Amino acid sequence: MPHATACWLIENTGLSFSQIAEFCGLHILEVQAIADDTASIKYTPRDPVRAHELTVEEIHRGEADPDYVLKISKGSEPVRRTKGPRYTPVSKRQDKPDGIAWILRNHPEISDGAIGKLIGTTRTTIAAIRDRSHWNIANIVPKDPVTLGLCSQRELDAIVAKAAKKAGLEAPTDVRLDGARAALIEELRRERDDAARVADEGEVPVPEYRSEADRLFDTPARD
Repeated sequence: MPHATACWLIENTGLSFSQIAEFCGLHILEVQAIADDTASIKYTPRDPVRAHELTVEEIHRGEADPDYVLKISKGSEPVRRTKGPRYTPVSKRQDKPDGIAWILRNHPEISDGAIGKLIGTTRTTIAAIRDRSHWNIANIVPKDPVTLGLCSQRELDAIVAKAAKKAGLEAPTDVRLDGARAALIEELRRERDDAARVADEGEVPVPEYRSEADRLFDTPARD
């Protein structure tokens, strides 16, 4: 719950917005919006100390040094998720809206649930980008999620093919080689007919050679 955690840190600590954004995996503008009470959603603060994610001492270190990067507490190994959105590195999370916008523009047949699993986002974010109510919509530029490193080309192709099949859409057929293919088939048919005609007329005489050298240089014997 990064937004709720950020809300608690804003209200109860003297940490900088950049420190909170880094720890919660959010964009600094999102933290700013929560602090200014201009975020589209009102969050209930979540205490990371009670959740054993931060210690009071770690918060004090961050308050004393604005450049200090908060470290999450090492507790028991969390239960690994096998379903739901994928994990995206913090450095790439700000690129998610651009990737979502690209998919919505180029592949509207893909469901919000499929986009969420591919990019690692929520239906709320997808809906906000679709209806242009996202808090940062003015800065969102559609970009290929593969180029952004949010997914692989194979994953994108698979989800596009699945969505197209479900929607009853046929994949585009490449007709650029149709002419060359027809010419090749015609040439093979002509060679087959020529071979059959030669076989009907009889065997082709094999020339005689005086020596092995004549055979190699293809010089038949002369009378």
